[in-house]
Amino acid sequence: MIDVGRLAGVSQSSVSMVLNGMEGARIAEGTRLRVEEAARTLGYELPGQRRLRHRRLERRTIAYLVDEISTSPHPVVNLDGARDAGWEQGFLVSAHVTRSDPALEATTLAAIVNDASVLGIIYSTIFTRRITPPPALHSLPSILLNCYDEERSLSSILPAEVVGGFTATTHLTGLGHRRIGFINGEPWMDAAADRLKGYRQGLATSDLPFDESLVRDGDWLPLTGYQHALDLLSLPNRPTAIFCANDKMAAGALAAATQLSLSVPGDVSILGYDDEELSRYTNPPLSTVVLPNYEMGRRAVESLIRLSRGTKPHRPHLLKIDGPIVERGSTATIASRMGSPGQS
Repeated sequence: MIDVGRLAGVSQSSVSMVLNGMEGARIAEGTRLRVEEAARTLGYELPGQRRLRHRRLERRTIAYLVDEISTSPHPVVNLDGARDAGWEQGFLVSAHVTRSDPALEATTLAAIVNDASVLGIIYSTIFTRRITPPPALHSLPSILLNCYDEERSLSSILPAEVVGGFTATTHLTGLGHRRIGFINGEPWMDAAADRLKGYRQGLATSDLPFDESLVRDGDWLPLTGYQHALDLLSLPNRPTAIFCANDKMAAGALAAATQLSLSVPGDVSILGYDDEELSRYTNPPLSTVVLPNYEMGRRAVESLIRLSRGTKPHRPHLLKIDGPIVERGSTATIASRMGSPGQS
């Protein structure tokens, strides 16, 4: 302030009144302009302003909050994508697991909101579901990952499950299959309901009727895939392909085909979903649809950074991300079955 006063030809107190914007100070307009010009020339900033700008620069952490992380590979891959996208743009991602404990979640969110280094929050769930966002999410820029708010108060990133079910089914119809069994997950879950919608749409696109007798509700586990595939493949007019709503059930379906001395894909094609690590090591390796967990994590971080830097009011949006099909050895063009009993 002394240096600014000397350059502007005014007292230190006048400099203080001008730069602090003190109301009621009788400072002539010419004096105020000289002080502001001198401050710009010297690069002077008020200490409080320096601290505020410093605090903004220090917000280099993104808080990733998830209800579960150790019971499934999916949230881990989400986190991998978020971490990589953050690191590429100079941010660190810190993970917080609440185990669906409301008290732990509230305490964790309070600590995150009070942390001056946190840019914003990615609020994630282990399976796709509707949530009521905690009020704390509105204290910082926040993105929902793998969950959604019916009120659309926050932007959300979800897997495009209907598209995934459609992609799987049309892959099989494109190989010539006309009787396609479907082993789904638990029907109350969003993922299962949407994959079933995609399956039905895929059939309709190929002018194939939906046959309820070819659909089974499972629980995402290999044993259920095995049991339902045994049942489907023992039908008098068995399916020539089975689409399983995840890779674990598809692995069980492979075991069922082996049990019945059916070759895969010679006698029946089997298709999984998720592209879990195990799909590479089954016999034969599973064709599958990618659940885009990694890409979803990346998009969540990218969206959060854009949101935090935005200067205009943000309109929450819903982004659905689809994954490609990975063709391996468990699906193939349908073989000619002329003369084979029980086949069409």
